[in-house]
Amino acid sequence: MLRIAVLDDYANVALTMADWSGIDAEVTVFDSPINDLPATLAEFDIVCLMRERTPFPADLINALPALKLIVTTGPRNLSIDTAAAKARGITVCGTRSRKTTTSELTLTLLLCLTRRIVPETQRLAKGEWQGMPGRDLAGQSLGIIGLGNIGKQVAALGQAFGMSVTAWSPNLTPERAAEAGVSFAPTPEELAAGSDVLTTHMVLSDRTKGLIGASVFAALPDDAIFLNTSRAGLVDRTALFEGMRQGKPHSAGIDVFEVEPLGPEDPWRAAMEEFGDRLLLTPHLGYVTEDTWRLFYQDTVEAIEHFLAGTPIREL
Repeated sequence: MLRIAVLDDYANVALTMADWSGIDAEVTVFDSPINDLPATLAEFDIVCLMRERTPFPADLINALPALKLIVTTGPRNLSIDTAAAKARGITVCGTRSRKTTTSELTLTLLLCLTRRIVPETQRLAKGEWQGMPGRDLAGQSLGIIGLGNIGKQVAALGQAFGMSVTAWSPNLTPERAAEAGVSFAPTPEELAAGSDVLTTHMVLSDRTKGLIGASVFAALPDDAIFLNTSRAGLVDRTALFEGMRQGKPHSAGIDVFEVEPLGPEDPWRAAMEEFGDRLLLTPHLGYVTEDTWRLFYQDTVEAIEHFLAGTPIREL
């Protein structure tokens, strides 16, 4: 019988988010990371990936003799060596993706930090009442590193709350910024210097790795907030921690990490202890919504059905 592996379904909901009954196959769901991928996946014909949770490099692809199809959620997955797959005749397909979830989470982190939602909820649970007052968004300045689709959504959300918005990216021009209705900063340091809130929304590449470092954090004004719902590799983690010790940024909301899931000894866990309610961490929730999962897994099933019928769709 055809064997299908669904990887990294942390919530164990893949089989309920889509109708798999039309596929004559044995479907195995893995709800936690796999230690020995070649041995575990050796007999599977089809592997379904959750975006970039488990990398699929050439050495892994070449170690799976039965593999015929890889389906990844999302329209791209840079952690798959598609050239190695195609060299072996393995089809690689993607799914559609919703485009608003990460910007919504970015605003959620910002509101939680500015209105002190977590510490105030904890105070109430302990039988106490109000603590320190929160902060307004209206009248604050929002700096955005990266003005692509998500960056533009965050800009619009910030403006809806009465924030002024400025942006920078390596390829951004004053004209393109003006077309998006935001101001332009010539360098990331100048962007940081004028931002009460600094948020990043860029693709990780050799060019952008570690882009947000000590000079950017040092330029922030007092009481600034830093947000990263994009990619962990964009930020120099050591510089962020040292910046927070110096009060720049004063607080941070982080949704993405160098190694996921976070291990018990991960430096981020120690940072939570060190910085307390100044550091708000969420377990990579940027694209984790019910509507997104339904789209992901319904498209995954559709991709498998088309592959079995000899008409692959959404090939990467």
